[in-house]
Amino acid sequence: MSQIPAPVLDHVVINVKGELEASVDTYRRLGFALTERGHHSLGTSNHLAIFGENYLELLGFEAGKSTARPDVTQAPLGLTGLVFKTQDSHALFTALQERGVGVETPAEFFRPVRLPDGTTQDARFRTVRLASELVRNGRTFFCHHFTPEHVWRDEWRDHPNGVTDIVGYVVSTPNPAVTAALYDRVFGPGILSATGDKGYTFTAGRARVHFVTPAEAAQRFGKVETTDDGSERSVALILRTRSLAQTQATLRENGVPWTTLDDGAVLVAAADGFHVALQFVEGEAA
Repeated sequence: MSQIPAPVLDHVVINVKGELEASVDTYRRLGFALTERGHHSLGTSNHLAIFGENYLELLGFEAGKSTARPDVTQAPLGLTGLVFKTQDSHALFTALQERGVGVETPAEFFRPVRLPDGTTQDARFRTVRLASELVRNGRTFFCHHFTPEHVWRDEWRDHPNGVTDIVGYVVSTPNPAVTAALYDRVFGPGILSATGDKGYTFTAGRARVHFVTPAEAAQRFGKVETTDDGSERSVALILRTRSLAQTQATLRENGVPWTTLDDGAVLVAAADGFHVALQFVEGEAA
């Protein structure tokens, strides 16, 4: 049976639909240095906040432009994409099939990128998505970057808020064991660790993916996004910063409210993070 590498977070997707301008304004006020707008060959548009090992993507579509992507048009606003790295997408596709995990046919696309030297090059990708029925209110997929040098550039990694990496991705679910079991099937067995009140977590490179009950999500992050049917929902990101003082100064300067938690972390409510709660930490905490 083919092997699947240990999970490493590649990026997260915040679905903004037709609200690209509003989301960009929000995330710039939060202190993120965003790349200029990119346009995918599939019809969607995006802005990125590039970090050390991973990145954050604001994904939507421009007025008057069509996109054949129901994963964007039909998904809720907010955190909807959990994306892992792969360097061999075809082998990964085969390995997932061998494990009996539902998976979609790999999709290849590109996005022109204007580089600092004035030239334009295509950032090219192939993605492998887990079957849509396995992940409600979002999607989990793998991204094979053919041109990582057009994504992870040092000049795009310097953020006013001091953020250096995403270190936590939080899923609120009424049954963490059931939701987390999918990832044990994909990457395991044995990658999950039990935490807190019925919660589970696993390591994904510099990040950890957390599955928590709605009660724990509310306790840790305040009012977060919910679903009408009580199904799972990605609700929060944890971000490592060089300096919480720098983060606070940036938020204060830009008029963004925050609270300081008992452990010193800084929390921006989902209402001020475009439907995503954002927790800023120093050091290794996730």
